[in-house]
Amino acid sequence: MATKIRLRRLGAKKNPFYRLVVADSNAPRDGRFIEQIGYYDPTKNPEVLEIDEEKALKWLGSGAQPSDTVKSLLRHAGVLAKFRSKN
Repeated sequence: MATKIRLRRLGAKKNPFYRLVVADSNAPRDGRFIEQIGYYDPTKNPEVLEIDEEKALKWLGSGAQPSDTVKSLLRHAGVLAKFRSKN
């Protein structure tokens, strides 16, 4: 089973709120997921980004591939630097 770390969209129309989830790569965007590892709210000023680093590092270590947007969010939070320094 190939897993991906990606955003799950929530919130009202024109007021998005995202959860960072680990999901099977074949699951729909807002469908079934394995675990929630954080959230991201781009509508606030400044943007709110909360990531559980332990869970994110565990899933990255087990081979989960982040989407492009999630990769940039993980880089912004400093999680990717910690993951690369471990390996």
